[in-house]
Amino acid sequence: QVYLVESGGGLVQPGGSLRLSCTASGLNFKIYTMNWYRQTSDKERELVAAITASGDTNYLDSVKGRFTISRNNARNTLYLQMDRLMPEDAAVYYCTVRAYARDIWGRGTQVTVAS
Repeated sequence: QVYLVESGGGLVQPGGSLRLSCTASGLNFKIYTMNWYRQTSDKERELVAAITASGDTNYLDSVKGRFTISRNNARNTLYLQMDRLMPEDAAVYYCTVRAYARDIWGRGTQVTVAS
């Protein structure tokens, strides 16, 4: 059974930073592309960032230059460093992976950006 557990969300002021983590178990973490998605109640789910097994990354245009995705394969952990946060970044953030022919999601971690 594959499990993805996110952590690190919380309340931050505009301009602040948060670091999200996602710990994976039940899969050979290092061979998979890992993703961060986010969703709010009034917007469709969107792919925020992805990192391949070889370390190639891509980002949603609105977060480029502010967010950094990274991974620690020895710890089976995915990260999302979020800097210069804006109110529109507020959402539930999910760690995902496509493995064993299906998309696997964590439960998410809430990020709130407010004064």
